[in-house]
Amino acid sequence: MRGLVDYTDFLVICTGRTPRQTKSIADELRIRLKKDLGVTPRRVEGDKEGDWILLDALDVVVHVFTPEAREFYRLDRLWREAPQEEFAPSAA
Repeated sequence: MRGLVDYTDFLVICTGRTPRQTKSIADELRIRLKKDLGVTPRRVEGDKEGDWILLDALDVVVHVFTPEAREFYRLDRLWREAPQEEFAPSAA
């Protein structure tokens, strides 16, 4: 996002299958941000509902969507000019 916006360097968009899974993803992200980087999100929104959870850690903004919410809001299309890198889940 560098060069496109002033409020963050990275935008992460990910999808959980259900609101319960998006909440688990967001919880794990909070834990890992704190443990690995010593960072706590300045703001978290949507964690009660779980359809769209926003974690704002300043340099990194994370959006965790259900498939329906991701399709509805289409942030991928909104920011399509930004450099992208896709990650697939690793086999456990």
